[in-house]
Amino acid sequence: MIDMRAWEEIAAKNIRNRPSAPGRLQGKIAVITGAAQGFGKGIAEEMHKEGACVVIADINEPLAQQVVAALGERAAAVQVNVAEEESVARMVQKSVEIFGGIDIFINNAGIVRSGPLETLEKDDFDLVTNVNYTAYFLCVKYVSAIMKAQSAADPQWTGDIIAINSKSGLVGSNKNFAYTGSKFGGVGLTQSFALELLPYHIKVNAVCPGNYLEGPLWSDPENGLFVQYFKAGKIPGAKSVEDVKRHYENTSSPMKRGVLPIDVARAVFYCVEQQYETGQAIPVTGGQIMLN
Repeated sequence: MIDMRAWEEIAAKNIRNRPSAPGRLQGKIAVITGAAQGFGKGIAEEMHKEGACVVIADINEPLAQQVVAALGERAAAVQVNVAEEESVARMVQKSVEIFGGIDIFINNAGIVRSGPLETLEKDDFDLVTNVNYTAYFLCVKYVSAIMKAQSAADPQWTGDIIAINSKSGLVGSNKNFAYTGSKFGGVGLTQSFALELLPYHIKVNAVCPGNYLEGPLWSDPENGLFVQYFKAGKIPGAKSVEDVKRHYENTSSPMKRGVLPIDVARAVFYCVEQQYETGQAIPVTGGQIMLN
């Protein structure tokens, strides 16, 4: 068991003395995992523009440092492997040490390994589960300890935990069951965390984006989804990775484009600013997924 008491005390003492800059998130401290690229980077940039202090938490520390260098003041890089408990605890401790507390936590880090039942290896299944599902639990376990201390120190304080989930957490996905299962599980965690943490003035919600076709998750030439889906035979008749890409470009949503980081960031702002909503999984899919 990792002792967080000293860091809880620091956060409680600093609740009324936070770094500040004008904007919708003035005085807020946000920690974003997987923030060195993709959705995480875009969310961090938008939150920073709106006055928040941002921790760029990523397993790739050099890339995280590049993001911090571009943002300037009120940004810091922290290395983290979200699948390892001690690394998560250090991320939380370091964030409190740098900025004095945590008001918003964005659980964004994620990974995909796709394939049919007959070929997907257990190691790949376990990797996806550890990064997308178990890590969400680990992060919330340690982040919420800090947030609870802040709530006890100031009854007017409010906090937010927001999971960047996926449309695959709302509907099944052919030959992508490891990822989809982890994301369905993430919605269950979100709802359960929301009920448990509500007495501490902590809202917990999930944002479920559609396909970010330009992002590294899709376009990486070695492990991106275009490559994985081609190898898995997910798109009937596709004879190349380019065929898979064209398929998704044409079918991603009724709006005829993939989701962008700014679309997801706007949903994150909604979660923070809407004081009467918790435990929700909010689609950001351009109409591709519509809730019943």
